[in-house]
Amino acid sequence: MRTTLKIGVIALTILLFNACSKDIEITPELIKKESTRVREFLEARFQAEVERSPEFQTHLGIKDDADKWSDISPEHENAVLEGNRIALNWMIDSIIPEALDTPTKLSFDLYKQKLENSIDDYKFRLYDYPINQMFGIQSELPALLINSHQVKTVKDAEDYIARLTGMKSLFEQLVKNLKERQVAGIVPPKFVFEHVLSDCSNILKGQPFDDSKEHSALLSDISDKIENLKIGDRKKDELYGAAVDAMLDGVLPAYELLIETLKEQQKVATSDAGIWKFPNAKAYYSMKLKRTTTTDLTSEEIHQIGLNEVARIHKEMNVIKGNVGFEGTLQDFFEFMKTDKQFYYPASQKGRDAYLAKAVAIIDSMKTRLDELFIVKPKADIFVKAVEAFREKSAGKAFYQQPAADGSRPGIYYANLYDMEAMPTYQMEALAYHEGIPGHHMQLAIQQELEGIPNFRKFGGYSAYIEGWGLYSEYLPKELGFYSDPYSDFGRLAMELWRACRLVVDTGIHAEKWTRKEGIKYYTDNTPNVESDAVKMVERHIVMPGQATAYKIGMLKILELRAAAKEKLGAEFDIRKFHEVLLLNGALPLNVLEDLVNEWVASAVSTELKGL
Repeated sequence: MRTTLKIGVIALTILLFNACSKDIEITPELIKKESTRVREFLEARFQAEVERSPEFQTHLGIKDDADKWSDISPEHENAVLEGNRIALNWMIDSIIPEALDTPTKLSFDLYKQKLENSIDDYKFRLYDYPINQMFGIQSELPALLINSHQVKTVKDAEDYIARLTGMKSLFEQLVKNLKERQVAGIVPPKFVFEHVLSDCSNILKGQPFDDSKEHSALLSDISDKIENLKIGDRKKDELYGAAVDAMLDGVLPAYELLIETLKEQQKVATSDAGIWKFPNAKAYYSMKLKRTTTTDLTSEEIHQIGLNEVARIHKEMNVIKGNVGFEGTLQDFFEFMKTDKQFYYPASQKGRDAYLAKAVAIIDSMKTRLDELFIVKPKADIFVKAVEAFREKSAGKAFYQQPAADGSRPGIYYANLYDMEAMPTYQMEALAYHEGIPGHHMQLAIQQELEGIPNFRKFGGYSAYIEGWGLYSEYLPKELGFYSDPYSDFGRLAMELWRACRLVVDTGIHAEKWTRKEGIKYYTDNTPNVESDAVKMVERHIVMPGQATAYKIGMLKILELRAAAKEKLGAEFDIRKFHEVLLLNGALPLNVLEDLVNEWVASAVSTELKGL
């Protein structure tokens, strides 16, 4: 999969594509020619993107640059921007869109929009927090090395060690980027620093960074991987010694520099939560909502949708409250669900093991019913794992990592078991369905395994579609008879309620100038989740503006499309075929998804009429 194309070379290659006259007869031969040119162009662009990111290569199972890290310098970003401009100009000037076959035309339109968005959004390139409690190379690089950098040979181990050494220069680039943002007035709020400084310190706990008996997370990982190699003890000792040196010469100074920089920025940070504090903030937030939801919904409209959904779900919860014979208000019921010990595993290793085992059982049970909902199913398997100790304190309660493209690694459903009181048993079904099957694993693994679509679509995505599918997947099992326990069904509603509240709070913080405290209070007043959940969620809103609006907006659109299709097709509606339309084109903007569903319905109606 490796390509030798560099940014400048691919730009030159694009310019050398023969331009076509727009005043030409559309023939089958021309359609074939133009479609082939576009597919080759898209593949070349994808290969260039892969080459620019050694981390992406690792996720894909490619080892060509497994000893390197990405270039994150402003100069590199400028070069990518220029390459995008050249590529967009070629698409506009050299291709006849009318002369593309239907699948290629869809890919052409999606990639053209991707380039346009990237170019237009470049003016906001400093408007983010590269280091925060949700993501950032301070936690992502160790996680990648531990979970994705496979060591099957001596060369693999040497590449791992080279990456440890290379952290120093990479973090030097990172610090420059952080200081550039600080000059522009972009500094994370105060609460972020406590989290990320703790995560950074965790990486430096254990040997070889201190005199403790325990290995650090990274040394434990690389030493285990070296030990499993089928080589002589002398070579193992050599590699182990090199790994220790790399940690002291590369990892240690990298994190010390970052910690020093973060402590300096912490002194000037404020408690202002929303991005309304940024220059031109309204335009930036509007852009974030548009990119996240792939709609033109305003912050005011999204806020109101959230309020409406919260009210609806509260009504459904009241029904369950009555059915289980609970006397008291909905808030009283929330308190009961938060505090009653029957809904929680103990905060012990035995309790955590039991949680993971139950999560596996839920997913395995769902696997036996997939034929009722789907025609195509993923080839890749899924594995359930607890979030690693070095990042569990700040990480979200659950998330999914898609499998390696080469089949060497399964998909992973991560459950965060740091705070067992934030992981009630009544939410386990919905959480497993969302992150595992039929949720993210079903959608992302199938997308990655699709044939006949460009790689940029196999490995790209749109949050409203991806997270909308995940939330829809929480509801879907109910139609098969799952959630038979009323408390689990309440848990399903609680999870949906959580996403409805996100619409309210995200827009509240970034458009209405809510404080962090006000956002937390809205969650604790309106959901059964514990306060630690609310704190994490609000802090996520703050560092990832707009992102959390994807779930409910996407789910509502999928349900809307399904209801419309069912109404038009009646008894001919097949849920499996509907899901085929949704899944077999990969992630899409919601308006494009709507077009495809409408085309499927029209085709099915036409076929039915012909049969009469």
